[in-house]
Amino acid sequence: MTSIPYHDRDGYIWMDGEFVPWREANIHVLTHGLHYASSVFEGERAYGGKIFESRRHSQRLHRSGEILDFKVPGTVDELEDVKKEALAKSGLENAYVRAFSWRGSEMMGVSAQNNTIHLAVAVWAWGDYFADKMKGIALTHAKWRRPDPKTAPCEAKAAGLYMICTLSKHAAEREGFADALMLDWRGHVAEATGANIFFLRDGALHTPTPDCFLNGITRQTAIKLAEARNIEIVERTILPEELPTFSECFITGSAAEITPVRSIGEVEYKPGAVTEALVTDYSDLVNGRVKHPVA
Repeated sequence: MTSIPYHDRDGYIWMDGEFVPWREANIHVLTHGLHYASSVFEGERAYGGKIFESRRHSQRLHRSGEILDFKVPGTVDELEDVKKEALAKSGLENAYVRAFSWRGSEMMGVSAQNNTIHLAVAVWAWGDYFADKMKGIALTHAKWRRPDPKTAPCEAKAAGLYMICTLSKHAAEREGFADALMLDWRGHVAEATGANIFFLRDGALHTPTPDCFLNGITRQTAIKLAEARNIEIVERTILPEELPTFSECFITGSAAEITPVRSIGEVEYKPGAVTEALVTDYSDLVNGRVKHPVA
């Protein structure tokens, strides 16, 4: 990933109905979304000039806004057109696409019903989230836990839910790890800081039930790819003490794609045939070399 600051780049960002020069796509410091995390977003990837599962991401952005009690401007179809135009204007075929919406600055306080709702789309070049992917990444254990869904809007891809993810990933990287495994409030295995997780045992893939974290679009795709290979999927509660009983492990997400895991703390895994097959299948799918397994 490039080291160029995100506020100081060439190009354009679509913002509130028009493309503005990248460096001029600014908001006021008293924007509600900055102070109270009243913002939602999507992270998407484009391959060969086509955004993978674009409509599902656009639909989820609108749903996330509804959960946070605001309406994302425009329709899903209009957002689809904007994303396509933004990708074309970027001149990139393989890119990261970020659509996001937030409350503006008319009111400053917990209550902000009259604030303007803004919408923007940015596109930039972004390679693999993790380098040397097939080697597998090392995870540590996060201190922070995914909250009870009665205490946070876990079905929304909302900015505020990522505060503990940033804290956990920073702590992991300081210790030399690539990421961290998060438990939920009950002490059950949940996910990595920005990706869902799968484990292999006796030919079956086990994955936590997404009842307090996002049921990721890439997670759902990985399940369909596995089912197409007649791999059994077991969606269930997974306890931390079970980690040594699995032979393979991988994480899934739009940024991470499908990334093998070689260790979680002291527990080691070997990226094997099942993980490698799904990595290949996912690459073939997003690059248009095969049809979607549900098509």
